[in-house]
Amino acid sequence: MKQNKYDDPIFFEKYSQMSRSQQGLEGAGEWETLQSLLPDFTGKRVLDLGCGYGWHCIYAMEHGAASVTGVDLSEKMLAVAREKTHYPEVTYLHNSIEGAEFPAESFEVVLSSLALHYVASFEAVAQKVHACLTKGGSFVFSVEHPIFTAYGSQDWYYDAGGKILHFPVDNYFYEGERQAVFLGEPVTKYHKTLTTYLNGLLENGFELLHVVEPQPPAHMLSIAGMKDELRRPMMLIVSARKK
Repeated sequence: MKQNKYDDPIFFEKYSQMSRSQQGLEGAGEWETLQSLLPDFTGKRVLDLGCGYGWHCIYAMEHGAASVTGVDLSEKMLAVAREKTHYPEVTYLHNSIEGAEFPAESFEVVLSSLALHYVASFEAVAQKVHACLTKGGSFVFSVEHPIFTAYGSQDWYYDAGGKILHFPVDNYFYEGERQAVFLGEPVTKYHKTLTTYLNGLLENGFELLHVVEPQPPAHMLSIAGMKDELRRPMMLIVSARKK
């Protein structure tokens, strides 16, 4: 049974209060960087793995996509996505990223936003995406940075007064399951090294186009806690192309 934390009522309610949930793409600190790496969607068939609220599916349609398929394991997330989406060319599928199957070469673009750290095997994802992409097709994804996932707790070390001291990085080369705390709730994630992500692409038929560690945009630095995001990388964004 795949983890489905986002259908937990308490967790989902907390997630719905986040700025990225209420404001959409503009409320996501990494959006400006991710947006700059997206391909031209005009006339393209697009797949979004772990589509959540469907923000990226809607964005693709707004920018000329021919059709979009969004996949997510959470019925609650998909219910919101369907409510927000007013394009008949968008199809939402209730399935896990690991379980979803698609015909060969059925998409020109595959996206995934902050979902693949919930999947145990990145190599399996890379192989699946390669199979369903057309030649020259784009694969763009964001994940939590390996430095952020390595130790597991995903929280700072604090002094006795509650002031941040530093961010823990340990057990980096021991890949696999981590018990993290997100929005005050226990969540299972999977740590992978930078080598695993990049070589997983290079060894499965992709060429790398961009590898970026996004920083919060200047206009968000006044938000509480945002300046601390400059002390360690929280996310990794990669764009690749099928050879």
